[in-house]
Amino acid sequence: MTRNHDWHGDQITRDTVIDAAYRNTQNVRRFFLSEIGERFKFDRPFMEWMRTHRGDRMSDAVAEWLRREAAK
Repeated sequence: MTRNHDWHGDQITRDTVIDAAYRNTQNVRRFFLSEIGERFKFDRPFMEWMRTHRGDRMSDAVAEWLRREAAK
């Protein structure tokens, strides 16, 4: 059995899988800030995307955030 990722303390990389234990933590925010930069912000639609994309990787989440930002 695979253990869930500890979103508060485990290292997050582009290969980290979004699992059922996913939470919007400061650790997650730091990951997105390092990947996207200071313009990164959580919003409700993106948080919902994260919640409904279990099995995707954090690289997919970065690409989705950038796609949404470009569409604004």
